[in-house]
Amino acid sequence: MTPAGLLRTAYLTHLSQPLQDRRIYKAISQRKIRSILEFGIGMGIRASRMLELAARHHAAPDLRYVGIDLFETRPSDQRGLTLKATYRLLAGTGVPVRLLPGTPYDALSLAANGLGAVDLVIIGADQDAASLSKAWFYFPRVLHKESLVFLEGRDANGALEFQLLPFPNVAARARAAAPNTRRAA
Repeated sequence: MTPAGLLRTAYLTHLSQPLQDRRIYKAISQRKIRSILEFGIGMGIRASRMLELAARHHAAPDLRYVGIDLFETRPSDQRGLTLKATYRLLAGTGVPVRLLPGTPYDALSLAANGLGAVDLVIIGADQDAASLSKAWFYFPRVLHKESLVFLEGRDANGALEFQLLPFPNVAARARAAAPNTRRAA
C-alpha cells in the first residue's frame, strides 16, 4: 500500500466523522471484506468510504456492494440521495453495485435468494423497526459463518453507535421473525 493509502486508511479508521463509522472501517481493513450489504445508504458517504477501503485489498471488479434504501420514497424529513444519484456516486468506484429500493423486508424478501453470502452487513438506525423485524427471517440466506453484522443504535448516553451482533443473536432474531405457519395433519 502506498504511503498516501496508509494515511487515508489511518484517517478513516481513527479520525473520520461520524465517529460510529470508524468501527466499520476498521472491520473492513482488518478482515479484508469483499462483499457488503447496507440497509440505509443516506447520503452515500459511508458506502463510498467502505468501497474505497475494500478496494485497497481487492480489485474493484472482485468486490460486491448491495444497498437497500427507500431512495425517492424516503420521508421528507430524512436526508438522502435518489436512486439515480446513489448509483452515479457508487458506480464511480468501479465496484459492481446493486441498489434495491424499498424497506428492509420488501427488498430482502424479494432478493435474498439471489444475493449470495455477504461478508459485512450494515444496518442504519433510520430503518423502519417493523420492517426490519420481519426482514431478520431472510438474514441466514445472505450470511456465512464469518459474516459480520453491525446494527446502529443509541448507547446509554444517546449517541449513535454500531454494535456487532454475534451470529447466535442474528439466528435468534431470524427464528423470532419466522412466519407462524400451521402444518396440515
